[in-house]
Amino acid sequence: MANSEESSPLLPNQQEEQMMQAEMKSGVTAKTTAPPHVEAVKQSHPEVPMGWPADGLPLSVMGEPMAMMHRAQWDSGLCDCLGRNDDFCSSDLEVCLLGSMAPCVLYGSNVERLGDAPGTFSNHCLPYTALYLLGNSFFGWNCLAPWFSYPVRSAIRQKFNLEGNCEALARSCGCCGSFMENDVQREQCESVCDFATHVFCHLCALCQEGREVRRRLPHPGFNAQPILVMIPPGEQAMDRGV
Repeated sequence: MANSEESSPLLPNQQEEQMMQAEMKSGVTAKTTAPPHVEAVKQSHPEVPMGWPADGLPLSVMGEPMAMMHRAQWDSGLCDCLGRNDDFCSSDLEVCLLGSMAPCVLYGSNVERLGDAPGTFSNHCLPYTALYLLGNSFFGWNCLAPWFSYPVRSAIRQKFNLEGNCEALARSCGCCGSFMENDVQREQCESVCDFATHVFCHLCALCQEGREVRRRLPHPGFNAQPILVMIPPGEQAMDRGV
């Protein structure tokens, strides 16, 4: 019997399989049983269940995006005309003067920094100029251009996850808490606030948006690739001995 077992070619394979199964079982038990201090940390700090929606933002327990729970503040206030220089040699005073003298240029420049499509500046600057002239000619003040320019403020607020006027009011006064929990209602309220800001404080809103995009986004001209210019060498003349 011993000789038959020793001569069996399948016996080594069976022994190897048994040893591999024993190692796998021991590894599973070692992984499932964590050290006592790790279990204590897990009990003291339970994991928060989170999910991931289609846009890639993590969801909290209440189902709200984590990035929406903590919005950033605007870099400058609505009436902060003076301030520091940014990285592209464009001071806040320059933005203020540009918004006061030529708001169409400032508006077109703000949209140009947000979008990379060709012709963005002219496609927004020229219609703004037409509405600006019509409003001042027929109504005596710039009442038509804000209807055209306020969506850019909403786009800046959404792009950089900035706090809106309604959220700032709810945070400071503690009112409208249940109204702010609904994303659709909150965005509608913020859009109305953006429109009201452009209607009643149009130039200040343009200047604030200009300061914000200049500190967060470089001008498309600064993203251009450097051009290497090859200069051919000059003509060389050889002196001949007499």
